[in-house]
Amino acid sequence: MSLSVAQGFKYGLMGLPLAFVALPLYVMLPNHYAREFGVQLAYLGAVLLGARLFDAVIDPLLGRLSDHLLARSRLAVLWMSAWASVVLLIAFTLLFFPPVRSGPALLVWATALLLLTYSAYSMLNIIHQAWGAMLGRTPALRSHVFAWREGLGLVGVVLAAVVPVAMGLGTSVVVFGVALLLGWLAWCRAPVPQMVRHDDNRAGGPHDVWAPLRHSAFRRLLVVFMLNGIASAVPATLVLFYVQDRLQAPRSLEPAFLGAYFVCAALSIPLWLKLVARIGLARTWGVGMLLAILVFVWAALLGAGDVAAFIVVCALSGVALGTDLALPSALLAGVIADEGHRRPAQGLYFGWWNMATKLNLALAAGLALPLLALFGYSPGARDPDAVRALVVAYSLLPCALKLMAAAALYQLIIRPQHAKEIS
Repeated sequence: MSLSVAQGFKYGLMGLPLAFVALPLYVMLPNHYAREFGVQLAYLGAVLLGARLFDAVIDPLLGRLSDHLLARSRLAVLWMSAWASVVLLIAFTLLFFPPVRSGPALLVWATALLLLTYSAYSMLNIIHQAWGAMLGRTPALRSHVFAWREGLGLVGVVLAAVVPVAMGLGTSVVVFGVALLLGWLAWCRAPVPQMVRHDDNRAGGPHDVWAPLRHSAFRRLLVVFMLNGIASAVPATLVLFYVQDRLQAPRSLEPAFLGAYFVCAALSIPLWLKLVARIGLARTWGVGMLLAILVFVWAALLGAGDVAAFIVVCALSGVALGTDLALPSALLAGVIADEGHRRPAQGLYFGWWNMATKLNLALAAGLALPLLALFGYSPGARDPDAVRALVVAYSLLPCALKLMAAAALYQLIIRPQHAKEIS
């Protein structure tokens, strides 16, 4: 099976609203609640940590439900995705427009709406990823399937970076709702995986939720993914604080920084796919990690007013991000295919995969924000020691984690692949 442009677009379009909502949830929300509602960083970190941990724990269960739906029928998958989309839109709106704006009631409201938003988002994301994994039968095809999803997702991220600043949060909600509807309609016309049939109403049997962790190839890939993921999650959580308090840049430039980052990530994906054809998925991912390390070392050297230099930093780190977006999921799809499951198991694997992603984000918010508060940093700080702590957390800590991820990638994946190739 080959993937045409039309087929890739129909499958991947749902990636646009999923990415559109992810940027406000994981990057803008901490800054929004801290600055607009005056929520203290320690309390905000605790709320985000608790909500994201809950979200992470339920992902394998959502993955098992996804596999059940995939084994049942195409219609069951699409109906579940429709319900999840409606819940996600409503919960996201109420999260950013709370009826209470201060005190413990605001924290309770934010916690409840975060749990609802994360759950709906996770269900929709996992089942869409599982569908895509079932479309790819070769490494090249798998990389193209997820490149469509992530490439269109980057369009959603750019819109999410620009629309709130240019048109306001209210307009952002409307744009998100329209994008969800169009993504779902396109998904209804997307290629149907071989194991999913319009007329196949047989329910899949229950899967052992721990089964993916028993496979050594999946465990090795998961270790690399988590190390690399937390290295990316820390600066994603702190980037707006860095821009406002280290660079002291006007808030009107924030869309330019985020836009350069995500546009360059989108433009880089076709180039990375060409490199994949030459050196393989794992080695290409490693090249992206090394590029990210060099760029974040440079970011540590920037100071107040270095706006132009930081745009270049954003562009280059966006190029490095291209490998993180398209390649790890393609590697995971290959691991699943190699295991040769008789029934759909993609959802269960992606459930654990997304759980790892959520743990990374939870640790980034739950540890980085309180630690910064401990070292004297608060939004708007100008004290040199406080700003220095922000720089270390934003740029140097991710470098150390990326180095660990690159070493693990070589030791756990590239070396075993090379040994297999020459044996």
